[in-house]
Amino acid sequence: MALRDLPSVDTLVRSLEGEGLPRLLVVDLARDAIDQARKITAAGGTADPHQTADAALQALRSLRHRPVLNATGVLLHTNLGRAPLVPAAADAARAVATSYGNLEFDLDKASRGGRSEYVHRLVCALVGAQAALVVNNNAGALLLALATLGRHHPVAISRGELIEIGGSYRLPELMAASGARMLEIGTTNRTRLADYEQALDDGAGMILKVHPSNYRVVGFTDSVPLDKLVALAHQRNVPLVYDVGSGLLDESAPWLDGPPPRWLRGEPGIRQVLDVGADLVTFSGDKLLGGPQAGIITGTAHLVSELAHHPMARALRIPGPTIAALTVTLEMYADGKGSEIPFWAMASASYDSLERRSEAVLDASHVEAEVVPGASVPGAGSVPGAEVPSPLIKISEPGAAVLWPRLLRATPPIISRRDAGRVVLDLRAISPEDDERLAAALESACRS
Repeated sequence: MALRDLPSVDTLVRSLEGEGLPRLLVVDLARDAIDQARKITAAGGTADPHQTADAALQALRSLRHRPVLNATGVLLHTNLGRAPLVPAAADAARAVATSYGNLEFDLDKASRGGRSEYVHRLVCALVGAQAALVVNNNAGALLLALATLGRHHPVAISRGELIEIGGSYRLPELMAASGARMLEIGTTNRTRLADYEQALDDGAGMILKVHPSNYRVVGFTDSVPLDKLVALAHQRNVPLVYDVGSGLLDESAPWLDGPPPRWLRGEPGIRQVLDVGADLVTFSGDKLLGGPQAGIITGTAHLVSELAHHPMARALRIPGPTIAALTVTLEMYADGKGSEIPFWAMASASYDSLERRSEAVLDASHVEAEVVPGASVPGAGSVPGAEVPSPLIKISEPGAAVLWPRLLRATPPIISRRDAGRVVLDLRAISPEDDERLAAALESACRS
């Protein structure tokens, strides 16, 4: 294409409009494409600004947040938003976001009130804590605890608990950002009570314990039981902060019918950790709790009060719509309806029911596939190594190289697994209400 043949910005914009992006962004894409084509053409090359702009537009559209079908079998998929909200929680968030509310207004006293007092009462009632505080996420909760309690003396932590989780979150870097000085003790696989005692002798003013929620250390290992660590901390009059992370309110999972599932064994419950005597416990709202993104801090009243009055607490505070969604989620546990929360409904769905749904999806989609035994995982760094038995749909043809990108372009996009060159679908994290849409999208993608 010669320079004189390059389209005007307006002409290129008109050819791209109707693709669902604001005109302002389309104009920017058109200008960039024409500038790029002009440079290539001037250098003796060839370029198609229409093709360049269209590719850039499609790439930009893919960045917009929109619903997808999670057929990965990872129930709390961090890249897909972790826990889906129960509809009542989403409705509550929307109602608050589209209107005024008593966010910091006490209707009884007709005066300024606390932002999250009701939520704090709910948390305390559910886990047996003296006090609670809610911030924007669990990293923020731990950051606040370290900035408040670890600013004057070193913080003792086992080398085996210096975690890194997805998104390049590294605990040592968080501690440095908080202003706390880290005192590493023990080794990666073995830390003894004597190591903590020596750290306190060396001036440590806080003990931090972190649940290794996304990995396991097995073999020649040793760690200090929580009750012994609590006894030492109380004897030396230093706070013990336990970052549980995953947000299991109670190890017994009383909101489920029958005993807790086997895959949940070994996961610490917030109530049990507090009962043993941990001074502060931090955990996420959008993992096993099944609510919105939030960081929840529970523990002794005077320590929670210290955190609440730290200047950083305001920077980390939780917005009104999130408070509304978290309130509904916690109320469901308080009302004995925790099993209706989407995460627990998905996790506790029977193998047989999922197998019937998988067969029905295959029948409706008319694709060449088979249903085989497999497993789902909780995800989001919760219950490492745990698997929930689940049937899987293995697509025979077309292969993953062809079908995978087609499913990503489906409406709604379908995020699946790939195994040995085949696409694999797990229905555990898909609502039964979406089975019909899944079957239609699958049929279309396989026959494209």
